[in-house]
Amino acid sequence: MNKLWRAVSATMVFVAMLLLVYGVHARFFHVDVVLYDALLDGVLACILSAAVLWRGRWLAMLGGFEKLQLAAIWLLLAYGFAISVPTVIDRSLSFYILEKLQQRGGGIQLARLDEVFVREYMPEHRLVEIRLTEQLASGTVRLDGNCVRLTQRGQHLASFSRYLRRNFLPRQRLLMSDYSDALTDPFRHDRPSPGYEC
Repeated sequence: MNKLWRAVSATMVFVAMLLLVYGVHARFFHVDVVLYDALLDGVLACILSAAVLWRGRWLAMLGGFEKLQLAAIWLLLAYGFAISVPTVIDRSLSFYILEKLQQRGGGIQLARLDEVFVREYMPEHRLVEIRLTEQLASGTVRLDGNCVRLTQRGQHLASFSRYLRRNFLPRQRLLMSDYSDALTDPFRHDRPSPGYEC
């Protein structure tokens, strides 16, 4: 029981270190991609926590394998935090809708929500710039003059994404008042190209 208590206490120290490292990084340093930098913060918090707690002999009663397991748990917690908090807030259209409804006095006409997304959401959140920055940092696209082009890695990832979308998304998903499989293949009714290809 003493080992469990020490491991739980050490994990609380790790969580505090993670929040501190992430908070300092987000507030005072450059962030290229929210997800990647939050993951890096988690690894750094794990290293710092392990150094402090293992050197301070707080976890001396744990064996080497138990310490390794604890570090793995911390990394999983850091991953969960990176995906579930800063990345969700950064990317969430659902949160944006709630915030926009609040900003506009609590209600927006349903028929005019499209305007909100095109005229407000995209410029306010600099959606094209931020997502393009992520893709450039991921190596999935490259800039070729005035063209954005897929890299080989981007080709593979796009194919993988389409495969997952077609085979793993729900086939009976509620979209407003109807159940549909429309999102399993949003390109099934391909529109004529407006001519923006390079």
